[in-house]
Amino acid sequence: MIAMYQPDHYWVDDVAQMHALMRARPFVALVSCGSRGLYANHLPTVLKGDGPYGVIECHLARANPHWKDLAEGNEALMIFQGPEGYITPNWYPSKTLHGKVVPTWNYAVVHAYGRPEVMKDKDWLHRHVSELTAQQERNEAKPWMLSDAPASYIDVMLRGIVGFRFAITRLEGKWKMSQNRDAKDRDGVAKGLGQRGDGDDLEMAEIVLRHTKPSS
Repeated sequence: MIAMYQPDHYWVDDVAQMHALMRARPFVALVSCGSRGLYANHLPTVLKGDGPYGVIECHLARANPHWKDLAEGNEALMIFQGPEGYITPNWYPSKTLHGKVVPTWNYAVVHAYGRPEVMKDKDWLHRHVSELTAQQERNEAKPWMLSDAPASYIDVMLRGIVGFRFAITRLEGKWKMSQNRDAKDRDGVAKGLGQRGDGDDLEMAEIVLRHTKPSS
């Protein structure tokens, strides 16, 4: 079952490609529906390579009522947002030929589905936050570690969170990166993005040039 609108030329099913985005952009929107209704929160994640699609580990504040809905074991969705940005028709050479062009938005996203499992064990939580910290501190000149803080303080902080192990049951990837345009228009988009250079523009320019599929 596909839940996200997926024209064939934007569809990505390569797990390694999706995992690369998930690891590069680990801050997600977590969406679920339970007895309290529709809930959404935003949180950092750690992706493990276990199973066919991977396992996501994360945590919520114990004071956040969302975790009680997640504990019911219903299906939930994590949305990983990759590079995105506005595309102006002025970048298309075809504009000067026939003018039949309109603005659009390029983006890459991954939707990960699964049923979260509550993890309250202190040792699991300690390992999880240690790995999450190491993941995010890896580019620091002197990475901060949990051992830099008093153990008693870390114990108090761990009591304030609830962990989740999210075994992914299906993955959907969508790379909307000008695949529906011809080669000259795609080159124009890449050049325009490179010249604008805002936000994710340079990353998108590289994707448009090297990672697009031909239009089907």
